[in-house]
Amino acid sequence: MPRFAANLGYLFPEHEFLGRFEAAARAGFRGVEFAQPYAWPAAEIRARLEANGLECELLNLPMGDRAKGDFGIACRPGREAQFREGVALGIEYARALAVPKLNCIAGTMAPGEDRSSLLRTLASNLRYAAREFKAAGLDLVVEAINTTDAPGFLLPRAGEAAELIAEVAEPNLFLQCDLYHAAMMGEDPAATLERHWDVIGHIQFADAPGRHEPGTGTLDFASLFAQIDARGYPGWVAAEYRPTRRTEDTLSTFLRT
Repeated sequence: MPRFAANLGYLFPEHEFLGRFEAAARAGFRGVEFAQPYAWPAAEIRARLEANGLECELLNLPMGDRAKGDFGIACRPGREAQFREGVALGIEYARALAVPKLNCIAGTMAPGEDRSSLLRTLASNLRYAAREFKAAGLDLVVEAINTTDAPGFLLPRAGEAAELIAEVAEPNLFLQCDLYHAAMMGEDPAATLERHWDVIGHIQFADAPGRHEPGTGTLDFASLFAQIDARGYPGWVAAEYRPTRRTEDTLSTFLRT
């Protein structure tokens, strides 16, 4: 089986954020990830990781102000300076938490906006971030997110993200492949893995539809996990789902402790 990590933004909602580290370790996880650590001092998060023998394998770059409608700013013309500030902050947290890679959320497109302009901004920002990350010894991933959960998202399909990665052409820029998002766009997750394997830098999962634990939707996780194993994937495979019940009671379908 793959090495499974817990996304602490989704799993263990029975606990406040800083309490989720201990809960994850008790449940048998050794790796964790979370999108937005920036509301907490890095030293406080590091202490939770060390106390519980956990490795943090992924963070997101700052995504703007969600209360004002932001869901990623990397594609937004005129906000390049803010994006670069976020890159610097992400590197600071990655160093403090020994995180090897960060995810860039591209952002959304409003009706009537010029998609090509937003893609040019995104490509430029990804190139900048990848070069800054390379100097810091980090990898960058960019994620395709479905347009049901995130209406107007600029990169809804893995193929579109892979094309952008090829255009940016930085050696430390990879695809974050979320099997749930692929399925929600009507794509076959197994085919998505095969088609884009050479550029995949991180994998996440939830069942679809619903974004709950395996066994609540239509995806064949036994086959998908076997496919990932057969490919010799060395990274973490992160559980990023909304539990339908107590988190510990949802783990038996994939986590072996």
